[in-house]
Amino acid sequence: MALVAVGYTGSAFAYAPDDPAVPYHCWQTNEDGTFVIQTGEDGSQNLVPCEINTGDHAWMLTSSALVLMMTPAGLAIFYGGLARQKNAVNTLHMVFITTGVIGIQFVLWGYSLAFGPDAGGYGFIGTLDWAGLQNVLHDVPSSQYAITIPHTTFMVFQMMFAIITPALIVASVAERMKFSAFIIFIVIWATFVYDFAAHWTWQIAVPDNYGMNPGYCGFGWTGCLGSLDFAGGTVIHITSGWSGLVIALMLGRRLGYGKVPMEPHNISLVVLGAALLWVGWFGFNAGSAGAAATNAGSAFVATQIATGMAAVTWALISWAHTGRPSTIGAASGAVAGLVAITPASGFVSPMSAIIIGIIASIVCYAAVAFKNKRKWDDALDTWGVHGVGGLAGAILTGIFAEKRFTSWGDNGLAFGNPAQLYENAVGAFAALAWAMGLTAVIIKIMDVVWPGGIRVTPKEEEVGLDLAQHGERAYVTE
Repeated sequence: MALVAVGYTGSAFAYAPDDPAVPYHCWQTNEDGTFVIQTGEDGSQNLVPCEINTGDHAWMLTSSALVLMMTPAGLAIFYGGLARQKNAVNTLHMVFITTGVIGIQFVLWGYSLAFGPDAGGYGFIGTLDWAGLQNVLHDVPSSQYAITIPHTTFMVFQMMFAIITPALIVASVAERMKFSAFIIFIVIWATFVYDFAAHWTWQIAVPDNYGMNPGYCGFGWTGCLGSLDFAGGTVIHITSGWSGLVIALMLGRRLGYGKVPMEPHNISLVVLGAALLWVGWFGFNAGSAGAAATNAGSAFVATQIATGMAAVTWALISWAHTGRPSTIGAASGAVAGLVAITPASGFVSPMSAIIIGIIASIVCYAAVAFKNKRKWDDALDTWGVHGVGGLAGAILTGIFAEKRFTSWGDNGLAFGNPAQLYENAVGAFAALAWAMGLTAVIIKIMDVVWPGGIRVTPKEEEVGLDLAQHGERAYVTE
């Protein structure tokens, strides 16, 4: 019982006023703004951390687990089912291994670059002050991010976003990229594309950037502009989707593309993966409130409504277009709705969510049809669903956002503020251009320096990457 009592009594460690982590964290203050000082038994002078709300903490840990489930479970199964049988293991493995690789990258330097103090005061990229999670405390809230939960809890929630973003690109490289090259690519891409875009959009600092840059506005540059992205439509889906298109075009088409059938090998897995993504997305969007707050509830509702509407809309469009209701179409429509509502989820009403769901399916269905007509081999439709859906969601956020749902948001064009549409468009297209340009450079350099290039040989592609790259098969029947 004594051990239990100790476990529930405040902070495990004492922090002195001169601790290097102090400027980045939240401490109780007196009425005159000075820190509350607690004197220890040994005479030491220690700060008193801001109170941690157990309800908020529980919700954010739960949300983190839900978002994690989306990658090695939901996305891996979804993409694995969409792939041909001879490439199912390779596709699933690429997604699964990303969970580990980017989790480590985020701890070592990704979190610091994306969310840490700004380098130079330009709102462009962070410093390495938080590299290896130094100065990121486990028992004290951040001074800027989700101030009712421990800083490390906010970090791990954001880690799950960093993990799923490069994993989405698997759909564009499926069935033809060397596994070893993919591992190196995602580390480089996460560092130079994702971490930059996340810093522009989501970084928050005290107005003078922790005393380093007087006059600093306190946010990344698109945040200072006023661009709104509640849960990652720009940071996650635009960057991954448009990068995926670049890679697909640079890698070239799969052997036999347009001449031999390349149908998904297991529709049951596709639906199961989509269902896991749908469930996990509530942590994705509602968790982005950073607390068990009212806008977490409104984001949850908007997510469900937009997704359901998008699934129905896509099913109806494909039914009218092909004469048959497509199961894969309904699953793809659900994902398109999830993507498009992501940046808007904490800012829009249920009726606006219905409109977003309808528009998301229309534009994403059109994008996939356009891609097929142009014979762009974005194998599993990263660009058509995530790239186009993310862009549509960012623009629609600028139209339908309402400040009444989230206090730090703003009204959109439909509610009397046309500037919000401009601000969101700038943020979206900046991320799009950065992602496409950097991805092209990374792929070009890697293809030159990688022994034999980053694409598998024609013989390996014909055999299938499951056997050629891993020596394994998805199904053993004899």
